[in-house]
Amino acid sequence: MTRTRTARLRRPLLAGTTAIAVMAVTAGFVATTSDSAKAATGPKLSLIAASTSITLTSWKEEPGVYLDLGTYLTAEGTPLELKVTRKSYKDPVAITQTVYEGGKARAKALPNGTVKDFSGLPGFAEITVTDKAGKQVLSRAESFCPNNASGRVRPDAPATSKYPESCPTNPFTLGSVWGVEKGWAANTYGGSYTEPVKLAAGTYTAKVSVAKKYRDLFGIANKPATVKVTVEERSFEDGRGAAARTAKPGQHAGHGAAHQAPSAAGTAHAGHGPGHAPTPAQAAAPVTSGAGPSYNVGHGPLKAAPPALPWALKKQQAARSMEAGDTAGRTDGSRKAPALRPLPKRPTGKPSVPDVPKPDLRSLPAYGITISDGGEDIPGKDYLAFSANVWNAGPAQLVVDGFRSPGKAKMDAYQYFYDAKGKQVGYTPTGTMEWDPRPGHVHWHFTDFASYRLLKADKKETVRSGKEAFCLANTDAVDYTVKNANWHPNNTDLATACGQENSISVREVLDVGSGDTYTQDLPGQSFDITGLPNGTYYIQVLANPENRLKETDTANNSALRKVILGGTPGQRTVTVPAHDLVNAN
Repeated sequence: MTRTRTARLRRPLLAGTTAIAVMAVTAGFVATTSDSAKAATGPKLSLIAASTSITLTSWKEEPGVYLDLGTYLTAEGTPLELKVTRKSYKDPVAITQTVYEGGKARAKALPNGTVKDFSGLPGFAEITVTDKAGKQVLSRAESFCPNNASGRVRPDAPATSKYPESCPTNPFTLGSVWGVEKGWAANTYGGSYTEPVKLAAGTYTAKVSVAKKYRDLFGIANKPATVKVTVEERSFEDGRGAAARTAKPGQHAGHGAAHQAPSAAGTAHAGHGPGHAPTPAQAAAPVTSGAGPSYNVGHGPLKAAPPALPWALKKQQAARSMEAGDTAGRTDGSRKAPALRPLPKRPTGKPSVPDVPKPDLRSLPAYGITISDGGEDIPGKDYLAFSANVWNAGPAQLVVDGFRSPGKAKMDAYQYFYDAKGKQVGYTPTGTMEWDPRPGHVHWHFTDFASYRLLKADKKETVRSGKEAFCLANTDAVDYTVKNANWHPNNTDLATACGQENSISVREVLDVGSGDTYTQDLPGQSFDITGLPNGTYYIQVLANPENRLKETDTANNSALRKVILGGTPGQRTVTVPAHDLVNAN
């Protein structure tokens, strides 16, 4: 159970980054085995160091040094592929390895308890640091996300990796796919999941090894990587430090500095977002991994964890300035996602809803729940703020185009349908899109996508959020194991979707397997609880409230999260009981 007192949310931060758009290639299982899979030949995995020596910066204004030591796990022969799932929120997280033999895939169950969540393999990398005298000054273990920023280690390796670009951290994630493509390397650095360490300026020797249980599990040789480390102290007042500090949203402040400079931000919708170890005062969508450019950043006040750079890009950037070259729409300085493009004109002819696969919108229980002043700091005024996510379980994308008639303030919205080959075979009117000029929005919203309501203990409505119009984006990887899940969705933030004030048309897409998180932190969006009595309530997240969108199933559109209000006016508290096994506020 999590209790949050009168912590106040920060005002929204708007930024932008975008993930590369590549359709996922999924391998179908030909068999699910247990003992027979143990004989399967897995990938040849090796731990390597990109360089024998590195320099790390210790910022005087920050709590320490982040140990991005440039060590990588490489996969040869076949990929390292892991599927992480849970049947429901009442079940623990389980993990299986996909083992390839002769072009066929087999599922090999890994021991229970190998993972507890979807953020990576816990305690994978073991790190020791000694000083010049040989005295050990640090010993720690860190988690490893196989989807970490990576690059090819040989020229004949696949040009792109089919695996997702981060490990999801939404507390209500249901399924994830992790992998290191064959001929590729994944950074073992944990990014925003790790804590900085105190190391004085000087020279050290770092030794990184894979924990024995993972060496045994995956057949990794016991060959630690050794790196000479120079720690230099700098200040944000220095020239390079100032550049890192003032890096624009969507940019790295340089490798190393990017993980420590406070403004190295990622994406946010107005009213979405994550950050490293968010406090109740910052409650919103959870942090991304150090590898992922934008997942779980959502729409809101918190910064995204800065993405780690791929190995190849690190080498390219070594002789350049602190800025890594990322801009809006770029994830690693070298790739840019194309904008989502609507059809050139509104559809003609008779609308129809053909018998083809359709999306399945589902709501996640609310999280990131806290008491807020709505950013207005009005004495005695209390709001119940929270994060809400609606996701698409598929098997088809949700595709909505808006078309504007000259001189009209709203667009007419249409939902499109496609056959198994991707050919458009029908469309139907589905409401409107409206321009939202408010700071933190400034884009087109699709109306009636979801509704948020605060229910009394008897499940009857008492307060409704004013937020019912949305700019759709694939902010969270909720379940990448569902049929037709797209592991590389286009619009993972607002850099490529939702249009401008003078747009004539807009396309918004919610991909299969992904969800869209909004943080309800502003007046008119969060619940005004100033006059509500203390007691038990339920936050309801309701997808497709007017049933205007055509889905495969509408019975799963509602999710409830129990909360208990307490305190006094201006000093309200909220207690959030665990939701089955998920104990996250």
